[in-house]
Amino acid sequence: MKKIIILGALLLNSAFFAQKKLAKPFSTPEMDAQVEALMADMTLDEKIAQITGTRIRELLVDGKLSLEKCREHIPNGIGHFCQFSTGQALSPEDLRDLVREIQHYLTTETRLKIPAIFHEEAITGFATQGATTFPQQIGVGCSWNPELIEKNTTSTRQNMRAVGATFALSPMLDLSRTAHWNRHQESYGEDAYLTSRLGVAFVNGLQGDNFTTGVAATVKHFAGYGTKNNDVKTLYEEYLMPHEAAIKIAGAKSVMPSYGVYKSLPISVNPTMLDRMLRREIGFDGMVVSDYGAIPMVYKKYKQAPDLMTAGAMAVNAGVDIELSSPTTYPLLPKAIEKGLITENEVDIAVKRSLIMKVKLGLLAKNPIIGKDGNLDFDPPAFRKLAYETACQSIVLLKNNGVLPLSKEVKKIALVGPNAATTQGLLGDYTYQAMRAFWKSEQYNPNNPKLVTLKEGLENRIGNFVNIQHERGCDWSAGLEAKIDKSGFGDSRLGKLKLLTVTGLPQPNLQNAITIAKESDVIIAAMGENISLNGEGRSRKGIGLPGEQEAFVEQLLATGKPVVLVLFGGRQQVIDKLEGRCAAIVNAWFPGEEGGNAIADILVGNVNPSAKLSVTYPNSQKKEEVNYQNGYDANNQPLYPFGYGLSYTTYEYSNFKIKSSAKITKERFSVSVNVKNTGKRDGTEIVQLYVSPTDKNATMKPIQLKGFDRISLKAGETKSVEFLISPEQLVQYKNEQWIVEAGSYEFKIGASSTDIKAKGTIKLKGKDLTLENGRQIFFAKSRIK
Repeated sequence: MKKIIILGALLLNSAFFAQKKLAKPFSTPEMDAQVEALMADMTLDEKIAQITGTRIRELLVDGKLSLEKCREHIPNGIGHFCQFSTGQALSPEDLRDLVREIQHYLTTETRLKIPAIFHEEAITGFATQGATTFPQQIGVGCSWNPELIEKNTTSTRQNMRAVGATFALSPMLDLSRTAHWNRHQESYGEDAYLTSRLGVAFVNGLQGDNFTTGVAATVKHFAGYGTKNNDVKTLYEEYLMPHEAAIKIAGAKSVMPSYGVYKSLPISVNPTMLDRMLRREIGFDGMVVSDYGAIPMVYKKYKQAPDLMTAGAMAVNAGVDIELSSPTTYPLLPKAIEKGLITENEVDIAVKRSLIMKVKLGLLAKNPIIGKDGNLDFDPPAFRKLAYETACQSIVLLKNNGVLPLSKEVKKIALVGPNAATTQGLLGDYTYQAMRAFWKSEQYNPNNPKLVTLKEGLENRIGNFVNIQHERGCDWSAGLEAKIDKSGFGDSRLGKLKLLTVTGLPQPNLQNAITIAKESDVIIAAMGENISLNGEGRSRKGIGLPGEQEAFVEQLLATGKPVVLVLFGGRQQVIDKLEGRCAAIVNAWFPGEEGGNAIADILVGNVNPSAKLSVTYPNSQKKEEVNYQNGYDANNQPLYPFGYGLSYTTYEYSNFKIKSSAKITKERFSVSVNVKNTGKRDGTEIVQLYVSPTDKNATMKPIQLKGFDRISLKAGETKSVEFLISPEQLVQYKNEQWIVEAGSYEFKIGASSTDIKAKGTIKLKGKDLTLENGRQIFFAKSRIK
């Protein structure tokens, strides 16, 4: 295939979705000249230093920077400092000062005076002590709100730059189609189109308009991680799409390969995926960084190399520019050059990309700006407000028999369950708090930033008017229900984490919980997972409610009082035996620092829920991938479909319009519908546009999302939404070509993938359209009137 020409995306309805400039090249001639002049004077050891990462802990003695350690460990400089803030427990000012101190050593004592890149996780905000903790991505995916995501990552950028961090190992854009995957919580869900839209927003906010003031985003994990990725058609059309969108539309210049395997070869050393797909077909011209320890795994785990030296050479040959997180295989590259496994020219290519990234980030300027002077506030009111709004828009109302919002007649609430008054159910993996607890076996400070529990949220909202009685009733799980990947993380870490989650808590009193439940007007049961039951390296035995929680809920239901089940966690948890008897079900996911206030406001009606599922909610714990695009089995319907979510108001769709035919060209055609709020409350509806092939022999999947928009409507108000569709949104990968097939397509507008409100067919006239230069990424343009 020819190299793909980058042509950008269609306009969308808001300023955020305005036409972006074409993705700029990774470097300019001036950058190239600056870097080449620097490299001309570099020794091979100095080059190797620029393509490796290390940890700050290697330079510390009793928590203080040691110049002797610096001279010993990084005499030639270093490329990256890895997870520099989650490895410390420092105030913002102390963290900034430590970064400045290290950069001062590098720019005054090393021969080349090249600063390092300090990078960190940013999936739920800047992962550092005291910074705003946003909801986990699986919940944010249910907001269907790209504009809000861009605001969130803009705040993340500001916090990171304030301490001198310039690079993030986020966003995670893997599609996840099974809740059994332990990293499911980090994904935006199962759909490529939705993930692409949200991923572009994430990168736009993080990078800003200029790399010199922004934070470089790393798109991960390339590609097909956590899924079955050997079907070429699905890999190209779906798993590659979010990465491609982030690269082409948002201008992401860093990519991280996954730990996975493609065609029997680990992706970290896989030229088919990293050279052919990523660079030659997608047209990526930036930097590729390894996942932590991924290159040594080629030898140690996958046995695809005879030794570490060869594994490193294979990675450079495949196109991995930086080895993270420790210098393990790349320091052996000089020996690999001697043995003819690699040439110094190939090393130079990686070094040049590493240095160009530093130029782009402003680190090689004459007087680079490292951090922000003065006192630093990582969780100001404006950022907390964003965390609150994101939580409100992430929480999905799955069921409601009318008990919600809670009426003024409710005077006694029994608040029970392991997540009712604790903070562990608020935190997704790769938050600062979860990382300190898992990796360091350390307690985090629930007041820095302040983590608002559900109990506190309810007391904040109705504590003066309603008697809220609390009792845990049961633990999260009786034993170590999750198991750990011992090959990568060791044996004892999970046991220590389990102890941390219950330290300081009284033993649950089941009998007291049942007693207060019987005396209540309504029972709020806060169940689900915590940081020990979900996350990288942690795998549960199943995906139902952990431990004795289901049995506890059964006893609550037996009281005859209405039960509002509030689910916390990083995955859909199978509740098929409980669903029919609960009065209401709220899926809160891991809702972040303002989770308690957000859930409370939804329960009492201060906020009208608007979130829609970004995943299919399974009806059993069977280990299988589920994807709405394949259609649901009529005899095995999911508990809730993709795109589903309830509101406290109702919406009516009317006046659907679509042309009967259009030319199969780049000219867009219109699909429109009116939406009316027919209830008594103001609300926001997420209008979803799907397409289905009408040809029985079509190779396109039965139904695919092709557009969406959030429409805010006052009670009784009607608005019209119009989607402008490019025929190229219907492109398929067939016989190693991108083809738009002529013929008839049925477009559907609905409130979910199964709740279709209106539909119509359009015939695309002309010959099949072959895209000789590869796929462009088109988003539907929408207009609201």
